[in-house]
Amino acid sequence: MSILTVKDLSHGFGDRAIFDNVSFRLLKGEHIGLVGANGEGKSTFMNIITGQLEPDAGKVEWAKKVRVGYLDQHTVLKRGLTIRDVLKSAFQYLFDLESEMNGMYEKMGDVTPEELEKMLEEVGVIQDTLTNNDFYVIDAKVEEIARGLGLEDIGLDRDVQDLSGGQRTKVLLAKLLLEKPDILLLDEPTNYLDEQHIEWLKRYLLDYENAFVLISHDIPFLNSVVNLIYHMENQELNRYVGDYNHFLEVYEVKKQQLQAAYKKQQQEISDLKDFVARNKARVSTRNMAMSRQKKLDKMDVIELAAEKPKPEFRFKEGRTANKVIFETKDLVIGYDEPLSKPLNLRMERGQKIALFGANGIGKTTLLKSILGENKPVSGEVERGDYLEIGYFEQEVKNPSNRTCIEEIWQEFPSFTQYEVRATLAKCGLTTKHIESKVEVLSGGEKAKVRLCKLINQETNVLVLDEPTNHLDVEAKAELKRAIKDYKGSVLLICHEPEFYEDIVTDSWNCESWTTKVF
Repeated sequence: MSILTVKDLSHGFGDRAIFDNVSFRLLKGEHIGLVGANGEGKSTFMNIITGQLEPDAGKVEWAKKVRVGYLDQHTVLKRGLTIRDVLKSAFQYLFDLESEMNGMYEKMGDVTPEELEKMLEEVGVIQDTLTNNDFYVIDAKVEEIARGLGLEDIGLDRDVQDLSGGQRTKVLLAKLLLEKPDILLLDEPTNYLDEQHIEWLKRYLLDYENAFVLISHDIPFLNSVVNLIYHMENQELNRYVGDYNHFLEVYEVKKQQLQAAYKKQQQEISDLKDFVARNKARVSTRNMAMSRQKKLDKMDVIELAAEKPKPEFRFKEGRTANKVIFETKDLVIGYDEPLSKPLNLRMERGQKIALFGANGIGKTTLLKSILGENKPVSGEVERGDYLEIGYFEQEVKNPSNRTCIEEIWQEFPSFTQYEVRATLAKCGLTTKHIESKVEVLSGGEKAKVRLCKLINQETNVLVLDEPTNHLDVEAKAELKRAIKDYKGSVLLICHEPEFYEDIVTDSWNCESWTTKVF
């Protein structure tokens, strides 16, 4: 049975087309990976099928009474609500049913026998619904999901307005999983999850009996949970049966076949045009030339899509730093309460260090304390001389209202317009992206603009907090190569071992320093 049918969908922003006559069908129980490069329209597609965006043309038809759950990272959580309140709100429809049932019980003493019989029947249906949907073990279910995603470590009675962006995303994901809708729509759910919780989500989705559509650039995660791939490219949406690795194999064969067919057809077109040009003026061969021209006119010409610019990241290297990059002496990090034991850490020139461990234990706080942006609870940090630090933050608090060109120009006013455009293009952004406002770009495109600033800054130390979030597969691979080639020092937070394991010299497990109990 079809849960969702999309017919002849077309959409664009200004003169930038995103979809052209796209169709899509989702069946019960399908586990779909929606893939494609940054900016191809994956999140836009999600917004259209959930009714948040109106398409330029086409139809979106949901089956009747389908409950849809969408992980939207822009959802606002109200101050005054605790994490527990938000998670329990997943069962609001059951609380409403309970209120309706209690209201009926109160009225039963004042009704006729016929009305009483009807009400008892309705109450029985509601009671069955409550029981079948685990209404009487809601607290246990809330705690189970919260534990799986690491929310118990944050504290279920904490106000949601005090949470970081990553923690808010976890709360929204937990609420969504508790709702257990007929279809889950997940847009990059692993971005703010650590390895342990990614593993938990993987097991959850593997056992998930309903359908889901998942956007992710985490290939091992995708491969383990999906059985269908929909690939978005050049305004088209194409279906492939199997996991991501199988899609890549089939896609590469199709690409080679298309190129071979294109080459063969271009040769045929060239031969036909040549024959027509040489023979159309001669009486004896004019009819043959006209016949060839008709064949040319009727030919369905194969077109190859224009090559998308591939990102190229090369970090500009500054002067050589001192031997010691930083050293901490009994450093205790935190805010109101300590997040770590006293730390005595040392980083030397040329080291490339990955920080890993569960979310919420203070990895970002440690980076900010080392950089001098956060005041330590106690202890001190001594930074070496001649440091030229490039910092990639995990979250940007204030979205920019400038175009990409203006954004780079503000940072590098000496650049010519040609240099600004060229450096943005090197990061894999097209002309239309470059001339757009930063706020309308996808998460991956915004990350490329921020990386553009970083690679044009002379540095001898890179401090990177989750730089792979939102980046597509190609950009991630290029960033990995660039970090590997970088001669300076690197301090990196990342939850993807396959990204950092073969580029770092050292790995620090922050769980061994934390004051939090696991």
